[in-house]
Amino acid sequence: MSTVVVIGAGLAGLATACHLSGSGHEVVLIERESIPGGRGGRIHDQGYTFDTGPTVLTMRGLIDDVVRAAGGDLDSLLPMRLLDPGYRAKYADGSEILVRHGHENMREEIRQKCGPRDAAAFDDFTVWLRKLYEVEMPHFIDANFDTPLDLMASPSAAARLLGLGGFGRLGKNVARRFEDDRLRRLFTFQAMYAGLPPSSALALYAVITYMDCIEGVWFPEGGMGAVPVALAKAASDAGVDIRYDATVSRLLRRTDGAVAGVEIDGGERITADAVVCTLDLPVAYRHLLPDLKAPRVVRKGQYSPSAVVWHVGTRGELPAGTHHHNIHFADAWDSSFDALIKQGRMMPDPSRLVTVPTMTDPSLAPEGGHVLYVLEPAPNLDGVVDWRTQRSRSRDDLQRFLETEGYPSEVIAEEFVDPTDWERQGMERGTPFALAHTFLQTGPFRPKNVEKRVPGLFFAGSGTTPGVGVPMVLVSGRLAAERVVAHLPATGASRRHQRTGAVA
Repeated sequence: MSTVVVIGAGLAGLATACHLSGSGHEVVLIERESIPGGRGGRIHDQGYTFDTGPTVLTMRGLIDDVVRAAGGDLDSLLPMRLLDPGYRAKYADGSEILVRHGHENMREEIRQKCGPRDAAAFDDFTVWLRKLYEVEMPHFIDANFDTPLDLMASPSAAARLLGLGGFGRLGKNVARRFEDDRLRRLFTFQAMYAGLPPSSALALYAVITYMDCIEGVWFPEGGMGAVPVALAKAASDAGVDIRYDATVSRLLRRTDGAVAGVEIDGGERITADAVVCTLDLPVAYRHLLPDLKAPRVVRKGQYSPSAVVWHVGTRGELPAGTHHHNIHFADAWDSSFDALIKQGRMMPDPSRLVTVPTMTDPSLAPEGGHVLYVLEPAPNLDGVVDWRTQRSRSRDDLQRFLETEGYPSEVIAEEFVDPTDWERQGMERGTPFALAHTFLQTGPFRPKNVEKRVPGLFFAGSGTTPGVGVPMVLVSGRLAAERVVAHLPATGASRRHQRTGAVA
């Protein structure tokens, strides 16, 4: 049996481990923290539970794929609830639109709030979204690429994507479909997940809108932190050896440059036929591959904007109409994106996300209390913001915003995170959203999940194929596992007999 070391028990590492274990490999999963989760960690403070990573969970089937690969059952490991509405969108004029689950429910919501013409437009919009998803997922997202020429492995799929307008601009595509500007914002803000303003994002990123608004938004029992716990349980049950509180200090290499295993703090060496690294790629190259020059896109690529997040444990009543996920759209739109992305400044009139997980699971706070997750986009550390002074200003701005919107103002526990905190956690340029999904940083142009100069070394996570977001990093784990499986049959047997050979 071949041995594979996976570095990092975030969602990408857990997915990789589950798929590899299901393929018959011996897997050692090494995690520096005492719990699984990676960027999706947890903080417990005075009875409040804060999930520090993603708050929006879509594409339940991708989690099911990971669990089933390890022989587990998702319903028993991770019970979850479909949120309806998935979002409440509140606008600067005080109006609201709910993102309802199910086509007819959402169509009726649009008819009531925006009129019959936009309701009818929603019919064609959902058909378009589904067609985009059906062509993108198997051919451009859930696929390994070796060269840009691989895009033509399925010429008909590329032609379909072109015919659907996938290489046009998302903002213009949605604007010509809907008259109500509120819908235009609601169906394009997801471009921010890809690190791009809606006006310049390619229309193919409407696939994220499909995941949010068509497939639906879920919430697991016990909060978002239950997701990595469930995946770790599936991996452990399948025989994966998970080592917590262990940090990889060195990548072991044979004299021919190939992977030989890893060394962890304290000097213990773990031999392996392959290693899958889920660290942010620039961090991985700096710390584990100092002798190699990182690919140009890793060194000089455009990184996504960051965010400030305020985790608040509060006591008091929520304002009427509050739902689990609440998007507060500001009046300004294009000008705010210009400030954020082009100028590297804080948005002068920011839109914000307020997630209230205790609306669905009250056990995450003491009786009478609520957990609030408040997110505002912010420049990454390439911007011009001085976080020594901006940090307290942003925290105070968010508190005033909550008070204005009627959220409870009595703060019992809190944790504030800015880009400098993300950087300390190992995220390049202080952004948890990795490289932006510009055309030349997407698909075959994104950093590859294999390092050919170090045979046996592979990557998973948001910095590599296919990209950012919970669905994408789960897919990245499977794609990395595919790379390992393709590599080991040809080399694993011979290298296992050479484990005592020289390493560097």
